[in-house]
Amino acid sequence: MSATPGPPDFEQFVAARRPSLRRTAYLICGDWDRAEDAVQDALARLFVHWRRASRADSVDAYARRAVVNAVLSDGRRAWRRERATDTVPETSYADHADAVGSRAAIASALASLGPSQRAIVVLRYWDDLSVEETAAVLRCSTGNVKSQAARGLARLREALADVEVDHD
Repeated sequence: MSATPGPPDFEQFVAARRPSLRRTAYLICGDWDRAEDAVQDALARLFVHWRRASRADSVDAYARRAVVNAVLSDGRRAWRRERATDTVPETSYADHADAVGSRAAIASALASLGPSQRAIVVLRYWDDLSVEETAAVLRCSTGNVKSQAARGLARLREALADVEVDHD
């Protein structure tokens, strides 16, 4: 039995936007499996409401909001929550050890932020949304976005002060 294909424009939208939505979800939750689940949930909901959503001013914003909401609501479910550790598995690739260490430090620093603050930082500085767009996605005030972004960046700067990043 095969799945019923969606409308061609929905399929094109998913093919084009899924990687970006998944990356955003991962940066907020720090787990690729949870990110994939959140994207699946959001896209399933989007499919059901595709006629209405595709007429919206920005289908991207609609989908991004659905993904962020899915990640944040999943994070509230205690039974799904896993505990992060400070230990990073050793890698056998010595030439990539510094890059892995930097990525692990960044992931750990992001994980130290609360879920809402992490979502704001990711949407503002990774997805490059404006303050207004971020506020619309998270359904909060622009003042909240500004203050939480500033506090989040300050915490990241503090956490990453000793991390050397190779820009080559």
